[in-house]
Amino acid sequence: MADNYGLTKLGHKATPDRNLEVFPNRSRPGSLTVNLHCTEFTCRCPVTGQPDWAQIDIEYVPDQSIVESKSVKLYLETFREEGIFHEHLAQVILDDLVAALRPLSCAVAVRFNVRGGIAISATASYRREA
Repeated sequence: MADNYGLTKLGHKATPDRNLEVFPNRSRPGSLTVNLHCTEFTCRCPVTGQPDWAQIDIEYVPDQSIVESKSVKLYLETFREEGIFHEHLAQVILDDLVAALRPLSCAVAVRFNVRGGIAISATASYRREA
C-alpha cells in the first residue's frame, strides 16, 4: 500500500473544515503550475443572509507542497453558511492557501453570479519575495 503522506480526508468520509492538507511536491520547485476550479461555490451575503453562488479558480506554483483536492473541496464547503463580502472572499482563501502551502506564487479568482444586475469578480494574488 502506498504512503498516505498523513492525509486524513482522501479515501475517507470527512466533514467540511478549514484544514487544508498537503503532500510533498515531487516535481522540481517552480516547474509545475496547479489549477483548481470550483464551479459550485456558495456562501451568504453578510448583510441580507441571501445565498450567493460563484466560480472559484485557484492557480499556484508549488514549492515543497501540493494541496490535496478533497481537502480544498471540504474547505470551500465551510463557507456555505458563512456571511462574507464577495470582495473579501478571494483574499481569505488566498491567505489560507499561502499559510498551508508556502507556494512560490498563488492567485485566487472568484466570479460571482449576477445579483441585482451586477456581477462581481475579485482576484487576490501572492508571489514569494526572492
